[in-house]
Amino acid sequence: MNFINKLTAAWTRNDSLLCVGLDPDLARFPAHLKDTPDGIVRFCKAIIDATADLACAFKPQIAYFAALGAEDQLEEICRYLRETYPHIPLILDAKRGDIGATARQYAREAFDRYGADAVTVNPYMGFDSVEPYMEWADRGVIVLCRTSNAGGSDLQFLDVGGQPLYQHVARLVAEKWNRNGQCALVVGATFPEELAQVRALVGDMPLLVPGIGAQGGDVAATVRSGRTANGAGMMINSSRAILYAAPQEGEDFAAAARRVAQETRDEINRYRG
Repeated sequence: MNFINKLTAAWTRNDSLLCVGLDPDLARFPAHLKDTPDGIVRFCKAIIDATADLACAFKPQIAYFAALGAEDQLEEICRYLRETYPHIPLILDAKRGDIGATARQYAREAFDRYGADAVTVNPYMGFDSVEPYMEWADRGVIVLCRTSNAGGSDLQFLDVGGQPLYQHVARLVAEKWNRNGQCALVVGATFPEELAQVRALVGDMPLLVPGIGAQGGDVAATVRSGRTANGAGMMINSSRAILYAAPQEGEDFAAAARRVAQETRDEINRYRG
């Protein structure tokens, strides 16, 4: 099953557009996991088990693992996801962007080493830096378009032939790059008007939508702006608000994560139409 088919099935199976991000920050871990050699794996597995029936995707952010020298732990977590929850897409959030030969190695990292169903990539260097990922025709290639950070406007709003750059990227991916029907776009929840404009440009192409939860994006505006006609089409990501829902002492962290994930999933569903 390819990425798009797996994602479509997950939207239906779990009645969910919620993507759970895995961003392990040891400073925010429960005290009993902070200084243990397997703390990252135990923490992430517990979050996964607590939220798997509420999520349409899981998205480990590679930087949080690499900064800790925890790539082996990331491999174990990805293997656990593939073996235990094979019906839920695994998105490696790497935002890679480099020339073709190097991009091919990054693609091998994402798809062969970590077994990801999809990876995030940066289009700034053009099609030949993205094309190597598309050699894995069954995997997803999720291209940065209108990002959720305020500084994204520095470049993404530049005029390109009478349209902002982010709209040019959206058209380019939808009309020229999406040869295998495997592409998606990253569009932030913090800019619902731009989200609606991208949706109008790309039809039913899936959108990975960061920016709710800790970044403050409005759920109702996000869903209304980015949903497709059948009330799907999005992977609305929440990471820190779910992962660190519990105080370091007190409520069980996995139970707290499940509570917030369910509240978020249900709030999203209220506006799907």
